[in-house]
Amino acid sequence: MTTPLDAAAFLTAPAPRDRAIRFTRDVEPARPRAEVRKAELVATALGVYEASIDGRAVSSSVLDPGWSAYEWRLPYQTWDVTDLVRDGSGPIRLGLHLGNGWYRGKLGFEGADIDYGDRIAVCAALRLTFADGSVQSVETSEGGWAAQGSETTRNSLYNGQTIDARLRGGGGGEAGETLPGETLPGEALPVEALAVDRARLVPQSGPPVVRHEAIRPVSIDRSPSGRLLVDFGQNLVGWIRARVRGPRGTEVTIRHAEVLEHGELGTRPLRAAEATDVFVLSGGDDVFEPTFTFHGFRYAEVEGWPGELTADDLEAVVVHSEMRRTGSFSCSDPLVDRLVENVVQGQRGNFLSVPTDCPQRDERLGWTGDIAAFAASAAFVYDVADFLDDWLRDLRAETENAPDRFVPIVVPDALKYAHFGEDFAFPEMGPTAVWGDAAVWVPQALWHAYGDRDRLAAHYPAMVLHLESVQRMLSPDGLWDRGFQFGDWLDPDAPPENPAAAKADPHVVATACLYRSASFAAEAAAVLGRAEDAERWADLAERTRTAFRENYVDGGRIRSDCTTVYALAICFGLLEEEDRVRAGDRLAELVRQGGYRVTTGFAGTPFVTWALSETGHIADAYRLLLERECPSWLYPVTMGATTIWERWDSMLPDGSINPGEMTSFNHYALGAVADWIFQVVGGIRPAEPGYARIRIEPVPGPGLTWARTRYASRVGDIEVSWRTDGDRFVLDAVIPDGVPADIVLPDGTTHEVVGGEHRFTA
Repeated sequence: MTTPLDAAAFLTAPAPRDRAIRFTRDVEPARPRAEVRKAELVATALGVYEASIDGRAVSSSVLDPGWSAYEWRLPYQTWDVTDLVRDGSGPIRLGLHLGNGWYRGKLGFEGADIDYGDRIAVCAALRLTFADGSVQSVETSEGGWAAQGSETTRNSLYNGQTIDARLRGGGGGEAGETLPGETLPGEALPVEALAVDRARLVPQSGPPVVRHEAIRPVSIDRSPSGRLLVDFGQNLVGWIRARVRGPRGTEVTIRHAEVLEHGELGTRPLRAAEATDVFVLSGGDDVFEPTFTFHGFRYAEVEGWPGELTADDLEAVVVHSEMRRTGSFSCSDPLVDRLVENVVQGQRGNFLSVPTDCPQRDERLGWTGDIAAFAASAAFVYDVADFLDDWLRDLRAETENAPDRFVPIVVPDALKYAHFGEDFAFPEMGPTAVWGDAAVWVPQALWHAYGDRDRLAAHYPAMVLHLESVQRMLSPDGLWDRGFQFGDWLDPDAPPENPAAAKADPHVVATACLYRSASFAAEAAAVLGRAEDAERWADLAERTRTAFRENYVDGGRIRSDCTTVYALAICFGLLEEEDRVRAGDRLAELVRQGGYRVTTGFAGTPFVTWALSETGHIADAYRLLLERECPSWLYPVTMGATTIWERWDSMLPDGSINPGEMTSFNHYALGAVADWIFQVVGGIRPAEPGYARIRIEPVPGPGLTWARTRYASRVGDIEVSWRTDGDRFVLDAVIPDGVPADIVLPDGTTHEVVGGEHRFTA
């Protein structure tokens, strides 16, 4: 397959590893620039790049080309630069600023030091079409291009960025402006071409990473030790843009962290990530924006600032992949509103090129288990169709090319290049429940939300690979009880140092997950017209269901007798009706015995409130949601959380950070209860894929007296609001024109409507 970059070389230069490289070329247009009818720039990089024309950025996106399964999918971007080219005269100055990004990022944890390669490179082609129909093309090549080390003397996603404004050639300037030092002082570097397999080049299909907003500090204070601390009021992902004037050579150092611990910057959860930016002043009016890194932070510690630091000097720039907001929720309890907002903020921060587990420490990987748990919630809050489709294409590529062809635990699978030390024993991996099930559960969430048959077909081969890899692990009685499992990861009763030590039997969890995945694979195969496959997966599902009941269920009791196993068995449909009723009663009993504290981890949390409400225990589900003592969904809210935490007790009641080495304050997985909030409390459900038919069924419960939910579906905007007044229930619903809907009231009556505004009382 040909690409616009086939004639372009991947340029590199022998700069020190930490130094960003700037490539430039002056292009003499074949005709006057005013005669350019269309100008297009196509570019990509092994690393991250910023392209400019005459010193002006060609795009508002950052960190291009993002992170992907680079070995098989290296996206290129196409920019319309007609206005930039026409708005000038004389030679066109092309600039390509190249940093390490994920490609040479020393990624991972426990000293993994993962790089995709030891040299970064950039590739680009400019195509000019003139009014007379003539075309001029300029590509990256070893001839005609100059390279120099840029003003970014250090760049790392984990550690931060150093920008020396003295190397700009005498002055600051706003980001994107033409700088006086566009031709940088210093020794020129030899331009070299790097051999790259062009078969991996693909047009970008996922949304770009862009700046979304800038937030001013809410306070600037001194810590107990006298350090200067800035609070932006919200745990966010991005960087700090600084405007500063001071003596030439002054160094301003900014450290970032998500929380304070006893009044000081809480950096221990960052582990080895330095999360520190350094700005070296030119002596003039400088503007710094470290766009070759990103941090997860609410607080910043500033050192070396000349004079008094004010809120006008700094702003936090929020960045994440571009997505359209689709869902909103509000209710009578402001703590629940804040919980849902924390889910939104956590999704924003972690949907940055790939769906990451966390955005702050030495990790930031695309853990498949996190998104498997959260995908349904994600698809309500934002339109994630393109974002997760792109990631699923990486998942398929990684799985197809893995030696044992099972879904990796992270996508892109950087961990296959890890260099863990002898002191860290990483388990031998194989197919894993929940994590590997992302190959099925994420497409399932997208199918329900968007009803896109073509994309379901694109994702189906990875479902097959996952199920076939699991089939090889089954014991003769049909149970998935072999190989390593994460199980109910981060069960709150597990010790901080062993998050896998859950109450739920990992084999019960795995076998239940297999049934869910095989069942949806059968449904997907039927939708796609694959009758033999549909029968194959339906048979696997039924064999798994039978094995589960015969080996793990006894009189409605399920092996390990804890909330997670009952939640999975009920929600996935593993039980016969009599056992389902008993299991629902036992689940409610366990929830009450636990004082309505949460007792589930990654596997059970998305489903426990569903299992309660679907078996007639709605009051217990509401009590569980509204509990404020730790562990609970609202405990972090009472502690001031502005995102979802990784652990139920990431911050202890006394204000100290959880002692575990794995403690993040921005981790969306445990926020998967949002799906239940939107559908059960809010009442908006897809009765058919893509909301071709809608089900409006809010189920009120004790503790809330009203709720409002909105969702911008592919068929139009859906709105539901309800309130209670004593025994009276009032429901208002807005249905998109021409779309059928079933409106189910708490008294059990169902009303069929088509479009329009409707009010019902019960």
